Amino acid sequence: MGSGCINKRLIGSKYEEKAIMYLFSKGYKILEQNYLRNTGEIDIVALSPDGYLTAIEVKYRSSDRYGSPFSAVTLVKQKKIYKTLLFYLSEHNISVETRCRFDVIGIQGDGEIIHLKNAFEVC
Repeated sequence: MGSGCINKRLIGSKYEEKAIMYLFSKGYKILEQNYLRNTGEIDIVALSPDGYLTAIEVKYRSSDRYGSPFSAVTLVKQKKIYKTLLFYLSEHNISVETRCRFDVIGIQGDGEIIHLKNAFEVC
């Protein structure tokens, strides 16, 4: 693994922690961080104040040179998050009838946090 990958992981971890602090301040209960399975990874699994089991993807962009943080959550990425959430539900004996939601937290170079609730749906 090159040093570029390590640096990206460190930067990602820093901004995931910032997102977690934001979520705590909004009344979310963090259930899991960096939930990793062979289908993909969910940055944060949380219970929202309104009772949704929420899979949260955190994306940081130092500038808009490569697009917004939200543009990085492609359809392929969305499907991976969905499949990984199915593993989470199964492993924790949670009914597939549970109200679930997919959020994205985008963090811009200046530290601004934008929380996009129900950012995508997977059919």
